[in-house]
Order: sequence, then C-alpha cells, then structure tokens
Amino acid sequence: MLEAALALIAGLVIGSFLNVCIYRIPRDLSVVRPRSFCPACDHPIAWYDNVPLWSYLALRGRCRHCAKPIPVRYPIVEGLTGAAFFLLLLKYGPTLVAAKYCLFSALVIGLIFSDLETLILPNEFTLLGLAAGLLLAALVPVRDFYLDWFLAGRLPDQAVSIVESLLGAALPSLLLWGLAGLFLLIRHKEGLGLGDVKMVAMVGAFTGLAGAGLTVMIGSLLGTVIGLIYVYATGKNVRTYELPFGAFLGAAALAVPFLLPALR
Repeated sequence: MLEAALALIAGLVIGSFLNVCIYRIPRDLSVVRPRSFCPACDHPIAWYDNVPLWSYLALRGRCRHCAKPIPVRYPIVEGLTGAAFFLLLLKYGPTLVAAKYCLFSALVIGLIFSDLETLILPNEFTLLGLAAGLLLAALVPVRDFYLDWFLAGRLPDQAVSIVESLLGAALPSLLLWGLAGLFLLIRHKEGLGLGDVKMVAMVGAFTGLAGAGLTVMIGSLLGTVIGLIYVYATGKNVRTYELPFGAFLGAAALAVPFLLPALR
C-alpha cells in the first residue's frame, strides 16, 4: 500500500507536467522554458500555486493575479494520472510491469486531453511512445494470447516479446490506415486522422495485438455511442462535426492494462 501511495504522489506530479505538455506541445512551445504561467495573463505561477490539486482548490479555480478561471482540465489530468498510477501499483505491485503501464497511462492521458482541446495527437506522445513501447518490450514481456501459441518455444522469450510488440504496433494501425484510405476514396473526405493510426501503433507496442484490438473495439463503440449522443444533443451537423476519436481510443486504452490479465 505504501508503494501505491507513493505512486499516487508521483502521478499527481507527472499529471501537472502533462498539463504543461498538453497546452504547449500543440502550440509548438517549449515544455521546459519559460516556467509555468497563466494562459490568460502570462504571469509566472509561483511554486505554492502549482501544487497538484491543492492549488486549484485553494485558489478556487482562479488565477491569483488576474482572477480568470483556470481550466478544469488541470485538476482532472492531475487526479486521473494519480489515480491511474495508484491503481496500477495495486494491480501489479512495485514491478517493471507497473512502471511500464504507468508510463503508458501518462502518454494516453496526454493524448486524450490534447485531442479534446485541440484535435491534435502530438508526435511527441505517439511516436516517442511507440519507440518507448518497442524498447521496453525487451525488458518487460509483452504476452499476447493471440500469438503465444505460435511463437512460444520457437524463439527466446525476449525475442517473442519484441515480435509481439512489433506485431501489436503494426497490424491494427495498418488496418486502420487502410480503412481510412478506403473511406477517403469512397466518401472523398478524411474519416480518420493519421494521428489516430499512430496512437493505435503506440498502444500496440505497449500492450500487444490483443491490447490494441481491445482499444480499437471499445474506443469505436464509445466514439459511436457517445459521439452521436453529443452531436444530436448539441444540434451539430453529423456530416461535418470532427469527432475527437483519439480521446475515445485513449479512454479504452486506459482500461486495457486491467482487462488483459482476465483474457489470458
């Protein structure tokens, strides 16, 4: 339990940094300099006003200097990242598997809120995450029940993990890319962005073919149901509205580390 509590604190701190990335990366700003500032008045934020969750509550959701509202996204990202880290440590214990999935969840949360806010899925999250997932496959086994029966015993365990990570990254993302191209050919408009394809590749690199498949299936269901409800409830044009599909993929991906063990 102590390890999970420490993971919660680490998640809150990383969630605070994710907020910086979510705001700055899509706007091509450095995530290092300048120090944190209020987006409304550009005033630098003091350290005591930058404590995850607590500062938002203490300031009642407003900037100390200009009194403009602080977007509620800030405490949500911090709290969600902290909760994800806490639950992953409870699930997997203080292991490399938990550490890998904590990194994965941080990347996914960054993508969810970037897509909701800007309809952008930055390469800094997707492609760097893809590379991290493939590299970590050599250290933390990717066990994919779809492929284990064919690969197990034919290759060393480390090689099996790397192959499963590569296939998990490649196959679902290539399928999505092909479907997006077919949609463009038939409807003469883009139905799925390349960022979504890269995001699925990143998910597959971390979780294998089963994890990427679950993400696409659950994310598509969520996007269809919730997206249609939102479009009709707000009176938007279903033909022209740009659905933040990456956010729905991300919501599904966050659940994957908890669902995969039950499928094995």
